[in-house]
Amino acid sequence: MKKINKTNLTKKEIAQKINNKIGISQVYTNEILDDFILLLKNLIKKEGIQIQNFGTFKIINKRERKGRNPKNKEKFTISARKSLSFIMSKNLLIK
Repeated sequence: MKKINKTNLTKKEIAQKINNKIGISQVYTNEILDDFILLLKNLIKKEGIQIQNFGTFKIINKRERKGRNPKNKEKFTISARKSLSFIMSKNLLIK
């Protein structure tokens, strides 16, 4: 099995890649990226979003649960919260 080297991209790096590919100014690229991320956030909060050939984003509700600190074995309650879920499209799988 092939090992996949995972890396995280920052907004700055994504904007730089867009800038290199399209050739528009860095300031304009940053504005477009910020607007796109804001649009995605608003759509995901409302009902979730499915982007064809990319994946599905949705909000899931996690219930309250018990946890413990592994260092000192102290027990505590983890509060209920909302979490973002992403399911990747099969088209993005590296073969």
